Amino acid sequence: MASALLLSGCSNLGYYAQAVRGQMSLMWKREPIEEILQDKSVDPDLRSQLRRVVEIRDYASASLGLPDNGSYRSYADLGRPYVVWNVFATPEFSVDPVTWCFVVVGCVSYRGYFDEDNAQRFAARLQTEGKDVYVGGVTAYSTLGKFNDPVLNTMLYWDDDRLAGLIFHELAHQLLYVKGDTDFSESFASFVEEEGVRRWLIAERRAEDIPGYEASRERLEAFGDLVVRTRERLRIIYSADYSDGELRERKRRAFEDMRQEYQDMRKAWGDVLAFDAWFDRDLNNAHLASVAAYRRFVPSFAALLEREDGDLEAFYAAVREIADMAEPDRHSLLVELAGGSPAGPEPTTRRP
Repeated sequence: MASALLLSGCSNLGYYAQAVRGQMSLMWKREPIEEILQDKSVDPDLRSQLRRVVEIRDYASASLGLPDNGSYRSYADLGRPYVVWNVFATPEFSVDPVTWCFVVVGCVSYRGYFDEDNAQRFAARLQTEGKDVYVGGVTAYSTLGKFNDPVLNTMLYWDDDRLAGLIFHELAHQLLYVKGDTDFSESFASFVEEEGVRRWLIAERRAEDIPGYEASRERLEAFGDLVVRTRERLRIIYSADYSDGELRERKRRAFEDMRQEYQDMRKAWGDVLAFDAWFDRDLNNAHLASVAAYRRFVPSFAALLEREDGDLEAFYAAVREIADMAEPDRHSLLVELAGGSPAGPEPTTRRP
């Protein structure tokens, strides 16, 4: 997944210091895109990409109702493939992620580092405590409007459609973010990203590319559904009165079954590699946590937009009303909007 949020406060002074240094270094490297476009010495490919960024950024505010501010109107080359590395952790026999709480974003299910070595050291420490751990690099993040976030070199590895999606996703975080509810906030941003790209392709007179984009989203949805269903299966396993040895064996089988189901699902995709690299890892509970938050309520937001007849302004207003609810009520309504559990069948229909 491509989004991370700046964590702006922490009782661990060392962690807070690295976050401040990383953010300030990023800010110092910003250059206004319009100035770069005027510089004839700049690599032509970079100038071409940044022209597209300007077009995408203008479309985001003019047509999608996303914030019209200084974010993604500057550029910074960080000289590395990822902007931050996120650490996810769960107990050995739980699918619920460890959370860390911060001043601006509330409690979130990951901890971000601007240096990979620092992330890996923190992950190793969690592993010594018996936690399941996953470290993942991300290419973009949002400061929720606290700063004018730049476009990064890490975002330019993708094609125009993916780049547009990243910008729409990060601006959606600035439009609406529910402090402490990662699943809600990330699912909302993921839905705005996907709906935004569909509309942008039509505006670009590239309607013929929509089926290909839809196919990629369907693969992502199938992957996300598989991850969430596996997580719910494991939740039931972990709640049962098994010995630790039996729990480990049932956990192993659940991940083995997930791999096999992916292979069966992938046969229909032909030569598309899709999520092969993800499954090549030694998977654990933390890997599931890193994916589930981004997909859990996407079908719910799709149903809500349909209810509002595709009117984005009315959709955003409805989402804000839901965001104001207490979290249990908010989640219950989202599940109802999706016609049931967004994780698939109710857990009681599955056997450990």
